[in-house]
Amino acid sequence: MYFQKEIETMNRKEMSALQLERLKWTVDYCYKNVPFYTKKLDEAGVTADKIKSLSDIKYIPVTTKADLRDNYPFGLFAQPMKNIVRIHASSGTTGKPTVVGYTKNDLELWSDCMARIVTAGGATSEDIVQISFGYGMFTGALGLHYGLEKIGATVVPNSSGNTEKALMFMRDFKTTALVATPSYALYMAETARELEYPMSDYNLRIGLLGSEGCTPEMRNEIEKAWGIFVTDNYGMSELIGPGVSGECQERCGLHFNEDYFFPEIVDSETLEPLDEGEAGELLVTTLCKEGIPLLRYRTRDITRLNYDVCKCGRTGVRMEKVLGRSDDMLKIRGVNVFPSQIESVLVANEKIGGQYQLVVRREGFTDTLEVKVELGDESILDKFSEIEKVQKNISRNLQTVLGIQCKVSIVEPKSLERFVGKAKRVLDLRNENK
Repeated sequence: MYFQKEIETMNRKEMSALQLERLKWTVDYCYKNVPFYTKKLDEAGVTADKIKSLSDIKYIPVTTKADLRDNYPFGLFAQPMKNIVRIHASSGTTGKPTVVGYTKNDLELWSDCMARIVTAGGATSEDIVQISFGYGMFTGALGLHYGLEKIGATVVPNSSGNTEKALMFMRDFKTTALVATPSYALYMAETARELEYPMSDYNLRIGLLGSEGCTPEMRNEIEKAWGIFVTDNYGMSELIGPGVSGECQERCGLHFNEDYFFPEIVDSETLEPLDEGEAGELLVTTLCKEGIPLLRYRTRDITRLNYDVCKCGRTGVRMEKVLGRSDDMLKIRGVNVFPSQIESVLVANEKIGGQYQLVVRREGFTDTLEVKVELGDESILDKFSEIEKVQKNISRNLQTVLGIQCKVSIVEPKSLERFVGKAKRVLDLRNENK
């Protein structure tokens, strides 16, 4: 099924022509309406009429999250506030939050993007969809909300938290689809199993998950726990929110809404373009946004692009699930380690649960990594030899995947912190004693 078949199945030549036209418009729009970009483009000697092909995008300077924070709150807005109908902001866990504004047209564009993605993921007008993202300044909830309403689905704006009440709504309303972070979807299933109601009281059939990474192994755990089919979607508040890309039911990459967002893959150190199929940092240029357009935004996400036509019939480029983030990457004894690599090993082990924490310390002049993971099989709680066997198995597999040894600590079930939003998996204590 498609939401906008003409766009979703457009051939490469037509799509490239559309992107070039919109790229030129965006460069000119940024130059005329955002003083920050006027200065940057002047310094780079770039104007819209100098963009002759899509490859010329490499001459445009990149934009970073620091640029948004340095221009806090409205310095990168391209429209006066009377034309901005909504404001969202990131959580701002480090310094000032990033603030984004939307015109009416931006909100229409956003809901179209989400309608395409939820349709590709299997949602229809027959679904009752419970949204367990937090509503508020976070873009996730309202992004999915309006996209789902656009296709005619029934939306239950439950938000996150109060998990038992959320599960009551799921049973009573006969909810068929769940929107949540992968970690919260797993926690909800864990809570559901602890209640007096059988899992047969739930009617879920699909999960439209996002906001944090979800490895195939984690996805399998969620599907097994709920008995549903799960797809992943991708985005970030700086670009629009969720809606930049999303999986179809073939689940062989996330389809990019590339008529609205132009993707590039570059070397995260040099920012030089990489060849098709190579993994590198994703840069994204918005092609139609009015409120806060962005040129070559550094997402810091590591992925690769695939331009082959998908089995579902969609012709747009697909991005691989994010392999990690260039700024979340841990460097342990000279080795680059991504949390997603560790998660893949952990959730593949049936004896442990889905919750884990990575603790990084500095002992002397050496960095150490401890992987804390909950025991999932309570039947072996008092069997030290069995727990030790699980521990050694995980240690061996992690060394194979990472190339370094790390300490593995098996902890009691439900002893690690749960998150209703994005899970915070890394505890970096390296600067604690400085």
